[in-house]
Amino acid sequence: MRQIIILLVMRFWLLLPFVLYGCASPEILIPKSGIAPIGVDLSGQWKIYPRSILKQHNIDEAIDRTDGVDNKRIMRELLKQQRDSQRGILRNSGSSGGLVHVFLKTGKSLKITQTPYALFVSFDRAVVLEYRFGENRPINIGEADAHRVSGWQGDTYIIETLGEKRMKLTDSYSLTDDDNRLIRRITLRSKNMEEFTIIQEFHRQRN
Repeated sequence: MRQIIILLVMRFWLLLPFVLYGCASPEILIPKSGIAPIGVDLSGQWKIYPRSILKQHNIDEAIDRTDGVDNKRIMRELLKQQRDSQRGILRNSGSSGGLVHVFLKTGKSLKITQTPYALFVSFDRAVVLEYRFGENRPINIGEADAHRVSGWQGDTYIIETLGEKRMKLTDSYSLTDDDNRLIRRITLRSKNMEEFTIIQEFHRQRN
């Protein structure tokens, strides 16, 4: 009888983490401030430092380990879509990648325009991304659904994007004391709670 009780207790402790994990409440992103700090303006033309360009492979590795998608499959689908397009065949491309493939943008140069209510960011003169101060809303691109909050935390602007499978992308921008350098911090978190952070540094371009 005593052995049976001991076995039951051992099984209980072994199963407890899984029970708690299954009962855990969904993660809720904490809203950020919708008011820009006095004297902080991220506006400008920015160019990445060469040493930060070398970290692109770190971003690729982090995406591979946190995004939960098969990158080889994605490349095959993209090549197939390209061939179909050349043949005049139109298909619904949807979203082949995971959270990070869809929402993370990078580039060697970026332009930031800051208004009293929003931040507009464009990498390598591509599509402009809009982040409204204090936003807290669901977002959708293709087949990728997520929830986003963005706004100010001190002198840093933070964008957090949480996917349906608990994968999370945190993107933040801040200025150095002389306002001539922009620090971008990218943190990728997998559904297994592994985190990878890449820091990029940009310098201001003068007209």
